[in-house]
Amino acid sequence: MDTTIHTIDESNVNRFGFFCYKSKTKTAGYKQKREWLESCLAEGLQLKIIYEGSRSAGFIEYTPGEYTWRVVDAPGYMVIHCMWVVGSSKGKGYGARLLEQVLDEAKNKGMYGVVVISSQSTWLVKNSFFLHHGFESVDHAPPSFELLVRRFGSGNLPTFPQDWDVRLMRFPSGLVVYHSGQCPYHAMFVSSLVNTANQMGLPVRTVELKTCQEVRGLSPSANGVFSVVKDGQLLSSRPIGGKTLREMLEKENG
Repeated sequence: MDTTIHTIDESNVNRFGFFCYKSKTKTAGYKQKREWLESCLAEGLQLKIIYEGSRSAGFIEYTPGEYTWRVVDAPGYMVIHCMWVVGSSKGKGYGARLLEQVLDEAKNKGMYGVVVISSQSTWLVKNSFFLHHGFESVDHAPPSFELLVRRFGSGNLPTFPQDWDVRLMRFPSGLVVYHSGQCPYHAMFVSSLVNTANQMGLPVRTVELKTCQEVRGLSPSANGVFSVVKDGQLLSSRPIGGKTLREMLEKENG
């Protein structure tokens, strides 16, 4: 089956969407992602969707390190935010083709290389894929994040910050949900968490990270765009719903 890769911009985003939530254009999450994408495209963000015939099979989202929404210091590098190939399309080399788009663009722009955050225990692409394509591991961040880089030049290596404890204690008591418009699923998770916290009588605060600078300066986890903290402890560095929160707290309390 013929495959094509579409680069998403303001001229075609309403036609192709941004892969996730394509059929849910009326939801708050879709609208937040749409607004987020518009502002980030102006900063150099790229979103490419690979199509298998008329069906979207996967995507990759990346941006220059100076504008990344991941908590990493990587000026002069391209940073991959997200990469996904749907189950029925895996094993066909689509991930490699999407990654090639990023590598080629970074080389053509004379950048130092390409950076990605990986984790063996979350939804992120596992490190084995990137190591197979010439990346190397250069740093780690709690609870299970790994910083990988494919270098072209002699620039300084990208790094994670080292002030995670300070970030966690910005609000030392109650439940704190950090979120952003980078993912259209976030709105649903934030609403679910707030509702459950209220039902349990748990003080809850939501912190919307509205710029890449806020993410890199304030987020308590390397993923950057969504975190859940309770009493200064990181509960989750990925989106979770109220049911999961309740189970975690009940387990914590015995």
